[in-house]
Amino acid sequence: MKRFWQLALESLRGSPRDFTDGHVGQAVVLLAIPMVMEMGMESLFAVVDVFFVSRLGADPVAMVGLTESILTIVYTVAMGLGIGATAIVARRIGEKDEDGAAEAAAQAIGLGLAVSLAIGVAGWVLAADLMTLMGATPGMLDSSLGYARVMLAGNATVTLLFLTNAIFRGAGDAAIAMRMLMVSNAINIVLDPCLIFGWGPFPAMGVTGAAVATNIGRGTAVVVQLWVLMSGRSRVRITRRQLSVAPAVMWTVCRLSGVGFLQIVIDTSSWVGLVRVISSFGADALAGYTIGIRTVLFAILPAWGLSNAAATMVGQALGAGKPGRAEEAVWTAGRYNAVFLGLLGVAFFVWATEIVSVFTTEAVVAAHAVDCLRIVSAGFLLFAYGLVLTQAFNGAGDTWTPTWINLGCYWVWQIPLAWWLALELELGPRGVYLAITIAFSTLAVISAIIFRQGWWKERRV
Repeated sequence: MKRFWQLALESLRGSPRDFTDGHVGQAVVLLAIPMVMEMGMESLFAVVDVFFVSRLGADPVAMVGLTESILTIVYTVAMGLGIGATAIVARRIGEKDEDGAAEAAAQAIGLGLAVSLAIGVAGWVLAADLMTLMGATPGMLDSSLGYARVMLAGNATVTLLFLTNAIFRGAGDAAIAMRMLMVSNAINIVLDPCLIFGWGPFPAMGVTGAAVATNIGRGTAVVVQLWVLMSGRSRVRITRRQLSVAPAVMWTVCRLSGVGFLQIVIDTSSWVGLVRVISSFGADALAGYTIGIRTVLFAILPAWGLSNAAATMVGQALGAGKPGRAEEAVWTAGRYNAVFLGLLGVAFFVWATEIVSVFTTEAVVAAHAVDCLRIVSAGFLLFAYGLVLTQAFNGAGDTWTPTWINLGCYWVWQIPLAWWLALELELGPRGVYLAITIAFSTLAVISAIIFRQGWWKERRV
């Protein structure tokens, strides 16, 4: 235990170790801890905004929710760009090609700026139409349209924050990404009430103030991160000569990022099909499902951090010509993830009623939510390995394999299975929850079979 805390402190400070050498388990821990905290920090932005905006009434809160649903597209684009950036930067760092890593980082940032500019202009001009399409009422538009306009126009802050964090993760500098998110969250927490309510010398901007505060917080982090990248204070240093367009590198970034984007779209959009099935059982079932799934998705954020650590280890080890180390890192991260999600699954099963009581007091809704937590968490042990394995493919630059796995497991298998179990076998909402558990487990098994075949080790990036 003492050794673990020593590793934790080293990790949070920013470890100078070469992750292509030394103890694999220690390297996974050193990379995973800041990545886990980074995932938690990113989730705080929306929570803080809703907390303060809720004091303004229902319409502003609803506008925050509608805007977040549109911003999901931005997050998906940013995560897709991040998959490509992490894979290339990690590979170049493993090859000890620091110039190549910096060139890839510069091309990824340039691509991110171009994409976010296009989204920003369209978002500012079409904000009212987009919000109306999403169901915003005239009253919501009159009082809160400014929030949507500022968030969509300022999407570059979130796009570049995701992207620079991915670059730091690929380089093995995850602690830098974590610290910048802590700073940006602190700025957002302080500025939110000041700009919303007009505290002190600040103007009272209402819900628009929340958008301004969030963009200032994220934007500050992005500026500092770009300075770090160009000042030589990280493993990746971007110089002026790397700022020009390099067509071959840009194409590689586009190729990997485009498939990464498709991969995430397939994953996230599959939940829409499940909602369609569950909604046929009424509002109580849908509310219970929403509480249960939101709880699950929030609770497994640390598992994503461990999976990202595995992706970095794979990319760097393959770059160093050590495929055996890459494979060992994946199974080590999988075991750690299985311990975490296994314990979490036990907690969800034993204390499901107590956890759900925090979110609702309605008996019927609570019963559905408890069923969701208990049934879905039964698949956590295998899903732990599935998360790590799919991210390992991404880290190797093999983004198509997890994309096809997601398509097969979530769209071809999970959604029809949910419909069959829930409606044809008349299991009701429990059939949907069972389908999720079975799909999680199927993903893990298929990923493991493909991973063991080893062709990902030959991938060139």
